[in-house]
Amino acid sequence: MRDFKRARYAATVLAAAATGIALSAGPAAADVPIGRSMTGKMTYYTDKGYGACGTPIDATSQNLVAVSAAWWTSGNPNNDPLCKGISVEVTYNGKTIRVPVKDKCPSCDRNHIDLSQPVFQKLAPLDKGVINGITWKFVR
Repeated sequence: MRDFKRARYAATVLAAAATGIALSAGPAAADVPIGRSMTGKMTYYTDKGYGACGTPIDATSQNLVAVSAAWWTSGNPNNDPLCKGISVEVTYNGKTIRVPVKDKCPSCDRNHIDLSQPVFQKLAPLDKGVINGITWKFVR
């Protein structure tokens, strides 16, 4: 019986450690590279409803950006540092636009941003759909 309790305790500790590792995966808030230029791609989306920051969004009419889930650091995205005045400055084809982070893009990798339709349209024709080779950075 004593060996069973010891094994169960060890399994519980191991599960807690594994859970802690899983919860801490991803960058800490300090790891979001404010001001560091990145090269990647942009797409656009047209969702309406509530964004990851807990505010109403309309990606068909508002200027906003959804960034990769990899950049979000809080279990509750409404409280994430990205929702506290962080924007993305994106440059393509000689044009630069700054837009607030209001949403999360679950299918985007770390270098891929998903712009609202009006922002994308200011940088490129909508029929392009996906633009590679953009530069962007997080800004306050």
